[in-house]
Amino acid sequence: MEFVRRNFSTEWSDEWQGKLICFQFIQLLSFLIIHLLFVELHAIGYLSAAGFGAKLLGVFGNGMVQSFINARTLTPSDMKMPKLAAEIAKQLRKFHQVEIPGSKEPQLWIDIFKFFEKASTLKFDDIEKQKKYKEISFEEVHNEVVELKELTDRLNSPVVFAHNDLLSGNLMLNDDEGKLYFIDFEYGSYNYRGFDIGNHFNEYAGYDCDYSLYPTKDEQYHFFRHYLAPDKPNEVSDQDLETLYVEANTFMLASHLYWALWASIQAKMSPIDFDYLGYYFLRYEEYTKQKEKCLSLARSYLSASRDE
Repeated sequence: MEFVRRNFSTEWSDEWQGKLICFQFIQLLSFLIIHLLFVELHAIGYLSAAGFGAKLLGVFGNGMVQSFINARTLTPSDMKMPKLAAEIAKQLRKFHQVEIPGSKEPQLWIDIFKFFEKASTLKFDDIEKQKKYKEISFEEVHNEVVELKELTDRLNSPVVFAHNDLLSGNLMLNDDEGKLYFIDFEYGSYNYRGFDIGNHFNEYAGYDCDYSLYPTKDEQYHFFRHYLAPDKPNEVSDQDLETLYVEANTFMLASHLYWALWASIQAKMSPIDFDYLGYYFLRYEEYTKQKEKCLSLARSYLSASRDE
C-alpha cells in the first residue's frame, strides 16, 4: 500500500488491490509456464533417452513431436495390484536415477511457499466462493507448513529428479506386452524421494479422494522392496524399509498441503468447472486427520536414530 502511495500519489483502493492481485497472478502464471517449458523442452529429452514416456522424435521452437504410445491409462485400483505396484516401484527407481543438467535444488518448499503467498491474497467476485475462501485460516496453514518443513529437513530424504504427479492418469500399460509407461512430466523437478513416493501413495485414493484406499504398511513395504532392490526385493533390510516408510508417510503430509494450496489458486485462475475450493478442504482435512500419527512416527524414528 505504501508503495502505491509513494509512487502513484494516490490512496489504496479496491481497484488498486484488484490490479495488484492481477499482477501477482500474471507472475505466478509466468512461473508455471517457464517451468513447463523447461521440463517439456529440456528434461524430456533426457527422460526419453532413458526410456520414459513416448519416444522424442524432434523438437522445434516451442514444441515437440513424440511417438504414439499403444497402451491404456491405469485406474487407481490398478496401482494397488501387487504386480503393477512392483513394476511402478522399479520404474520409479530408474526415473529417480536420471540425471538432468541444471540446478538440483529441491523444489517442494519453494513451490509451497510460492503457492501460499498467492493463495493467501485471493479475492473472489463470486459471493459464495469468497465466503468459502474466508473459512481458510492461512495463519494456521503457514504454521503447519513451517512445522512440517522443519521436521522433513531432519529426515535427509535423498534429492532426485522426481515426477511429482504420479497419479493413475499419468501411468499407461500395454497389457499384451506388460510394458508400463510414465507420462506427463510437466510437474517434474528435483525433489525429495519421500515426496514423490508419498504423493504417489495419496493417489491410491483416486479422483473421489477415498483415502481409505491409502496403502497399508504391508502394501507399502511391498512397494519399497521393489523400489530399493528390484533384483532382490526380499533381501532389503528392515532398517531400509523403516527409513523409507517414515520418509513417504511424512512427505505424504506435504503432498496434501501442496495440492490444497494449488487447488485454492486454481479456484481463482482455472476456467474449468470444478469445485477447487472443495478440493482444497478435502486435502487439508485429510492432512489434519493424518498429521499427529505421521509426525509421531517421524519423531520417534529420529529420536531412535539419535540414540543409536
